[in-house]
Amino acid sequence: VQLQASGGGLVQAGGSLRLSCAASGRTFSRYSLGWFRQAPGKEREFVAAIGWSAGITHYADSVKGRFTISRDNAKNTVYLQMNSLKPEDTGVYYCAAGRSRIIATIGSEYDYWGQGTQVTVSS
Repeated sequence: VQLQASGGGLVQAGGSLRLSCAASGRTFSRYSLGWFRQAPGKEREFVAAIGWSAGITHYADSVKGRFTISRDNAKNTVYLQMNSLKPEDTGVYYCAAGRSRIIATIGSEYDYWGQGTQVTVSS
């Protein structure tokens, strides 16, 4: 599986962005998908994940209520809608895919990673 993330950019605090991650492969629907981010000088952290079933999602407390993860299996794409952005949301955002049916918040549980897309939120 190859993942290609896009949609990052520069936005003012309070604004919105939608990240997309397009995947290759015919078994996209059988992967759990996640978004992680890494701010300068900090470790990579979990943001959101969605299971095989789009009804199962999980969010980091820091983004709960502001971000929404979704997937379109027909388009082999996972999305991250980010609203009410804050300067602390700044970082490189990575999408990841894992074979496990159970969604995970730990990066090592994912098998494939995209190249990352930069999100910068100005105050």
